[in-house]
Amino acid sequence: MTRQPLPDQAFSAFLFDMDGTILTSIKAAERVWGQWASGHGLDVEAFLPTIHGKRTEETVRALALPGVDPVREAAFITRAEIDDVAGIEAIVGSADFLASLPPERWAIVTSAPRLLAEARIAAAGLPMPAVLVAAEDVERGKPAPDPFLLGARKLGVAPADCLVFEDTLAGLQSAKAAGMASIVVTTTHAHPLETDVTAVLDYEDLRAVTTAEQRLRVTYR
Repeated sequence: MTRQPLPDQAFSAFLFDMDGTILTSIKAAERVWGQWASGHGLDVEAFLPTIHGKRTEETVRALALPGVDPVREAAFITRAEIDDVAGIEAIVGSADFLASLPPERWAIVTSAPRLLAEARIAAAGLPMPAVLVAAEDVERGKPAPDPFLLGARKLGVAPADCLVFEDTLAGLQSAKAAGMASIVVTTTHAHPLETDVTAVLDYEDLRAVTTAEQRLRVTYR
């Protein structure tokens, strides 16, 4: 893909979504969700594209299925996803990119529950962050700004001083609402997102640079 201009500023911290941004769990997630959706009489092909970027309970609740308890179903789906990590892989270049960052200057902010996030990060062979914001840590998930605001707060930096890496529209909306700049990672996209945010395929051509002022910039190799 054509290189787009990267944010022309330095930041105090980088915040990363997980699924689709630093690792891909599409195969595992769609196996579990596909079986669940089929069992509830849903059109699996039409339903699966809706599961990405939001918390499991919110996805189930939005369906308004008669007699279905979103909390109970979300717990069932999460347990099944924790047990199925086959095919989970790191996005190209993400392991080296994360490893190059000072540990106290980056966080993962995900819509997945904490145990699921930890299982997938380990399965992908990625470093576990010092700060991990998971689904149960906030009352409102993406696209509300709460997850990214909490990530910034846990790192001790101002929201406007954070750069977000995301892959979904809900995540980009969350970052924008939090007052943060974003980069969208597109390697798992079947179709382009309607956004003016800088897009990169993966991390293969990116590097993180620590400036003399101990701030972070992202540049092309």
